[in-house]
Amino acid sequence: MSEGSKGSSLAFGQVVIGPPGSGKTTYCHGMQEFMGRIGRKVTVVNLDPANEAMPYQCAVDVAELITLPDVMENLKLGPNGGLIYCMEYLEANFDWLQEKLAAFRGHYYLFDCPGQVELYTHHDALKNVFAQLAKWNFRLAAVHLVDSHYCTDPGKFISVLCTSLSTMLHVELPHVNVLSKMDLIEQYGKLAFNLDYYTEVLDLSYLVDHLASDPFFRNYRRLNEKLVEVIEDYSLVSFVPLNVQDKESMRQVMQAVDKANGYSFGDQEHRSLEALMSAAVGADFQFTSTLAVQEKYVQSQDKAVEEEVMDL
Repeated sequence: MSEGSKGSSLAFGQVVIGPPGSGKTTYCHGMQEFMGRIGRKVTVVNLDPANEAMPYQCAVDVAELITLPDVMENLKLGPNGGLIYCMEYLEANFDWLQEKLAAFRGHYYLFDCPGQVELYTHHDALKNVFAQLAKWNFRLAAVHLVDSHYCTDPGKFISVLCTSLSTMLHVELPHVNVLSKMDLIEQYGKLAFNLDYYTEVLDLSYLVDHLASDPFFRNYRRLNEKLVEVIEDYSLVSFVPLNVQDKESMRQVMQAVDKANGYSFGDQEHRSLEALMSAAVGADFQFTSTLAVQEKYVQSQDKAVEEEVMDL
């Protein structure tokens, strides 16, 4: 993986990004396990210096180079300033990262990244790390995780769309936006529209109209209309729903990422994938599929309408 070497082989992978609590580490664990079942050799690289409890098998850990607690203690920085310093320190020590990654040639890489949003929308350190990986012939796609509970709040969903768009433009990688924790979305409340409205980011004027019914947002209608116009003008943001415990959901996300970074799998992996998908549901996949989530919403809405009619 010498820099500038055209003869070196390509390496494929994902940089898993997103705000704190969006499920990045859980995603890396689930995707490592899923890909391992279909015969793909996966290496997980932890780039989060604050990540202490890692459920996955970590091959390369940035904590060997620098940790957030050490930075905060020695430099008297807060968590946000400390994370930025850690990423700048990683950027200044590319040789360490190159040496560590060289031991896993031929593997598929999952990069578990920090959860500070500013690192993907404003700061350049991680962006420069990704650019350096590209110079080492890494073909990466950014997997941007967003907690699905934001769909239940139109105001927050517009904010998420703006953040996702800003991240896509700043990081400058092929991008797959993912709505995570779909198996928990029912706990957050009722969706104003069908699930595909949020995943496909359809006509957002309906969302603005829905916000206008809220007294708090009524005064900000013009602002929301302009934000929505920016999102729709770029026409870049859409989402893939994800339930890490559902293998069909994992397959859909994996194939979306494979398409984004140009990875093409061989016949053996294809056969393994078909065998996995046709196998009986295992103990670790006993959750409803993403489609079932939407069906439950439709059923609950129909039931609510029936009850209102009966009351009349």
